[in-house]
Amino acid sequence: MRHWGRDGRGSTTWRRGLAVAALALLTAALLGLHADVPNTVGNLGSLLETFLPWLGLAVPVLLVPALLRRSATALIALLLPTLIWFNMFGGLLSDKSGGTGDFTVVSHNVAAANTDAQGTVKLLKDSGAQIVALQELAGRPLRGYETGLADAYPYHAVEGTVGLWSKYPISGVSVVDIKMGWTRAFRAQVATPQGPVAVYVAHLPSVRLRAEGGFTVSQRDASAQALGDAIEAEQLKKVLLLGDLNGTMNDRSLAPITSQMRSAQGAAGDGFGFSWPASFPMARIDQIMSKGGLKPTDSRTLGRDGSDHLAVAATYRY
Repeated sequence: MRHWGRDGRGSTTWRRGLAVAALALLTAALLGLHADVPNTVGNLGSLLETFLPWLGLAVPVLLVPALLRRSATALIALLLPTLIWFNMFGGLLSDKSGGTGDFTVVSHNVAAANTDAQGTVKLLKDSGAQIVALQELAGRPLRGYETGLADAYPYHAVEGTVGLWSKYPISGVSVVDIKMGWTRAFRAQVATPQGPVAVYVAHLPSVRLRAEGGFTVSQRDASAQALGDAIEAEQLKKVLLLGDLNGTMNDRSLAPITSQMRSAQGAAGDGFGFSWPASFPMARIDQIMSKGGLKPTDSRTLGRDGSDHLAVAATYRY
């Protein structure tokens, strides 16, 4: 411990490492006050919230210079972002699965450029799901999914580039206008053995990170508001939302949806469940959410296929 006293220039352990301590406090502020980071310039707030869990990596990075500088001030300052991070995300690190459920659902952006539709069909069938929602359906690949899934899922509906396959009867299919000019969302009623469930399938507009304009999300945000309004007006009590929302549960811009629905991953998952990009998942932008008393008992991601997304799955108790 004597090496933690004064250094050759006379600085004490409390005076050294002030820059590291300042960066630690900045990290803590960004974690704890992320909702106050404005979106007025390049939508920086939404960009931060998309990758918010990764901000925790600043702690071990800053720990190295704090130890090298033998700075008690920096080490104490690092406790703050550590505690805030664990308060926000520590619960995701434990397995919250709650036993068996009544049915399993899968959502997957199969990717328009997917060249292995057969592999994707096998992945979906092997998942054991009773309800499957797909996004980015088009042309010949769509026909491949319809043919390949027909034996396992006798009921299906496709609207625009999104579709729903089910072992249970589907009815009441209606397009949801999410302000895009073409169809990327619809609502259907699925008659599970336990009772009816309103299922929304959606693919919100993509977001882009540009040198000019920053994080462009305006169209995605308008679509999120429209989808949230439709779900809020739903007459059935039990509701599921399956889809690629191009945003995470932390992103304030998805509040019209997330404020009224529960994430399966947050309630019954094990880990963060990152789904994109498939090669090195960094964010969970593919979501399974519910409201009205549907209880998630398990949530997970599936293995890789020919898509740039990982499929997400959840099991529910009615």
